[in-house]
Amino acid sequence: MKMGSWKKLLILLVMAFVIALAACQGGDDTSSEEDSGVEENETSEETAEEDGDSESVTLTDKSGEEVTIEEEPERVVTVIPSATEIVYAVGGGDKVVGVDEWSNYPEEVTDIEKVGDMNLNIEKIVELEPDLVVADLNNGEDIQALRDKGLKVVVLGAQTLEETYEDLRLAGQAVGTEEKATEIVENMQNKIEEIEEKTAELSEDEKKSVWFEIDQELFTAAEGTFMNELLQIAGGKNIMAGEEGWPQVSEEVVIESNPDVIITTYGYYMEDVEEQVLARDSWKDVTAIQNEAVHNIDNDLLSRPGPRLVEGLEQLVNILYPDLME
Repeated sequence: MKMGSWKKLLILLVMAFVIALAACQGGDDTSSEEDSGVEENETSEETAEEDGDSESVTLTDKSGEEVTIEEEPERVVTVIPSATEIVYAVGGGDKVVGVDEWSNYPEEVTDIEKVGDMNLNIEKIVELEPDLVVADLNNGEDIQALRDKGLKVVVLGAQTLEETYEDLRLAGQAVGTEEKATEIVENMQNKIEEIEEKTAELSEDEKKSVWFEIDQELFTAAEGTFMNELLQIAGGKNIMAGEEGWPQVSEEVVIESNPDVIITTYGYYMEDVEEQVLARDSWKDVTAIQNEAVHNIDNDLLSRPGPRLVEGLEQLVNILYPDLME
């Protein structure tokens, strides 16, 4: 073969190799792009699944019911005053479209649709088309009646400060404001801790005895109530601490116990309640009467689960030991 023919053949072989190499590289690039696309799709699907999980929440409420809330609720009905206060406190007030007749705080609830008192108007609640109903164990049979209508119901039911913290967190989870709920709980705990540090300095002799008067029929607050728990934190001694719940006692029992301070909680429906207690002739030798140490505190601040329990505690401390918190 002539030399010119060899050169031509060599050139053709080199060109063929270059073309083949380019084709292989192009195929690799396409494969990489396809692989990258698959990875991106898989990541997007995982992110979407994660986002879906973040919108859905499953919790166990105080009735023992496991409740799954698929999406953050936009329409909420609260059916007891404590639930109303708690939902507003954790930042869900703008979602509330219905409340019970007794809900009176915060002030804006007075303009919201009413759904009955302790006997709920179930049909009215259904008409409001809530995404969520927040109730309490005290709502009793109405809870199941609401669930039987296909409504999503979360039940609260605090009886202690610790359980109040739990209810706040539970409500925050349910309405989609968990971060705000955590903030509220921490603020309550910090304020109560500050008060406990102060009252811990009191000696037993310095601690004042207290008679809680819930109404004129001499019902009182004993063990197992918010009032008793708050009084203990405030450094007071409940003269009925040996009893349970909300007992009714005789005049003689109170007189014999001789409390240093009398706290009434029914001034919201009776005028001049302190003056009426001070005027009881048979109580004239009681220390609290002699020292005119009779004070009224709003019942809601001492018995309704929620952040305002701290306000009730502060009032108790200021009544018992006015110089302690200065």
